[in-house]
Amino acid sequence: MNLLRAASTISFFTLLSRITGLLQIIVVSALFGAGASFDAFNVAFRIPNLLRRLFGEGAFSQAFVPTLARARATDGDEATQRLIDAVGTVLFCALVLTCIVGVIAAPLIVWLMASGLARFDEAVVMTRIMFPYIGFISLVSLSAGVLNTWKRFAVPAATPVLLNLSMIAVVVLIGPAFERAGVQRIYALAAGVMLGGVLQLAVQVPALARIGRLPKIGLGFKALSAAWHHPGVRTVLRQMAPALLGVSVAQLSILINTQIASHQGVGAVSWLFYADRLMEFPTALLGVALGAVLIPQLSAAQARQDVAGYSGMLDWGLRVALVLTLPCAAALLVFPEALIATLFQHGAFDARDVAKTAIALRAYGVGLVGIIGVKILAPGFYARQDLRTPVTIAVIVLVLTQAMNLLFVPLLGHAGLALSVGLGATINAIWLFVGLKRGGWYRPMRGWGRFTASIVLATLVMGALLAGATAAIDWVGLAGHDGLRVAWLAACLGAATLVYFGVLFVAGFRPRDFFRRG
Repeated sequence: MNLLRAASTISFFTLLSRITGLLQIIVVSALFGAGASFDAFNVAFRIPNLLRRLFGEGAFSQAFVPTLARARATDGDEATQRLIDAVGTVLFCALVLTCIVGVIAAPLIVWLMASGLARFDEAVVMTRIMFPYIGFISLVSLSAGVLNTWKRFAVPAATPVLLNLSMIAVVVLIGPAFERAGVQRIYALAAGVMLGGVLQLAVQVPALARIGRLPKIGLGFKALSAAWHHPGVRTVLRQMAPALLGVSVAQLSILINTQIASHQGVGAVSWLFYADRLMEFPTALLGVALGAVLIPQLSAAQARQDVAGYSGMLDWGLRVALVLTLPCAAALLVFPEALIATLFQHGAFDARDVAKTAIALRAYGVGLVGIIGVKILAPGFYARQDLRTPVTIAVIVLVLTQAMNLLFVPLLGHAGLALSVGLGATINAIWLFVGLKRGGWYRPMRGWGRFTASIVLATLVMGALLAGATAAIDWVGLAGHDGLRVAWLAACLGAATLVYFGVLFVAGFRPRDFFRRG
């Protein structure tokens, strides 16, 4: 399968999900701004998302997808289906127990997460409403792992659209009914999350049925015991142990940062949220898409002992990521006010919120290349079943990140947290790169020097153009002139794109250079 085509499929649907996500954030920012209630919602929503990264796309996927790919390559589809059934049964039971505990222990969990919230009780209520979301979205991750292994990338990439549409629909259409009933409208947003989780899981069923890989979830102690003793489940659990530590380290960093942000005053949690959502455009379109394609492909290459193919796929992923990530990072550094003011400066989201969010977005932008680099390089270790190395690196980076917080937060406030995250990811990516290269698993192909020089030159020219637009246009002052502001933004971004790829073309870059067979 053409890897670029697969990545393009994922990126297309991921772009669609990010567009609907952007619409959702625009609606939410106009209704709630960066106030205390939205701080509470962000903390409450972050809690199931942290666990999702443990059960779902984090430790579980890192262990399950390579195991599934190897089973299909070596044992055949019938044995692979038994593995899917067994893993699905164990995961389902673990999720049910987790959701019950989470709903009961919500006050303690919120206190551990963000004890400085101005509206702590609201966060507890919304945590209880949204905690079962972890169950639905983790089963979606199980389905996505199966579909991606069978090279069916579209449905897993498209399902987040349903979450965004559900949140918009519930808060806009049903939210006024909440207010008429004396219930704060922010609770409608939490209800929309739960509806989105149900819908995301529902669309996986026909997709799995079409390839004959719908998991058969066993209920009862006997079924659970049989699933638990399946050798494939034991393999997944063994692989999850170090991966769980690694993902837990990343989530612990987020937990600590959220706790610190909750003590930076009302709005700090929300400003970081808005900046993070804009960061998700490049990280999801590039890092997640490429990672989803590379993990099963690298695992299959490793199973075949195809060293050249393994290294070649990593090289391809790094080149595609760099050519698209570096200009995005430059735009976040020199053009954040334009993006934030145009998208969010409506209703309750005011000029102060624009300025505070822009500072955080600049800080995140410093580490964008590193953040995406980790998503490309880490699968190189996962596919070889070497989870200890990335975990060890993650632990050390966590310590360094918190040390940087001690330096940056007193100076920069909430933006110091974003800067520490970005710099930590950069250190992580460099360390992973060096490890793959020293281990002989990755051998850079020829032409990297000229390739990198061309990208840097094109990025500098593009960045100069955007910096000039930032200086020439009063983006915040155009509040109330939405059509004009959107037109200016579209013109600036369009010109920047043409300039960037124009310089690359003159330097010898051709799109066909990124097509390869997988």
